[in-house]
Amino acid sequence: MESNVSVSPQTVYENLNQLDQVDLTTSAEYREMAQEVLADSHVNCDVREAIADRLNQANQQLTTMTVSKTDSY
Repeated sequence: MESNVSVSPQTVYENLNQLDQVDLTTSAEYREMAQEVLADSHVNCDVREAIADRLNQANQQLTTMTVSKTDSY
């Protein structure tokens, strides 16, 4: 996903709270945005830690989902 639109870390965090309410493509985009924020050393450390914690929780939930043969991650 290449985008010229900058999304605030707060929006990224809020998006991570909605992963179970969006389709798989949007979920993947939200996760990618979170990774970009985590890699940005200009973002406050506490904010990056909160996003990392939320992303970790979301990834843990993803591992407990039932996967069919046509699903991929």
